[in-house]
Amino acid sequence: MKVFTQSVNFNADSKLISFAEKKVETLVKFHDKIVDAEVFLKVQNTSDKENKITEVKINIPGSELIVKRETKTFEEGINSAVDNLKRQLKKSKEKLRDSLIS
Repeated sequence: MKVFTQSVNFNADSKLISFAEKKVETLVKFHDKIVDAEVFLKVQNTSDKENKITEVKINIPGSELIVKRETKTFEEGINSAVDNLKRQLKKSKEKLRDSLIS
């Protein structure tokens, strides 16, 4: 699976990018037909502490799953988004399995 990472309004260091890619690549365990994934890391210019926006988009045949998180750190946002996508991928795979059975 290919993982594309983009940082908006800042330059992400290689540690953050590799962390995001490793986390997103673990999703292959939950759905074997993932085409690719896109990770967008954005910094909002606000006074809020939760100004880091993490958006993860997963492309699977027939649809795409998108999760967006606003958190204090990108790592927190990536972890939260990946956890949410695990649930969505499991659901999507169950629906696919159910439609094949009936």
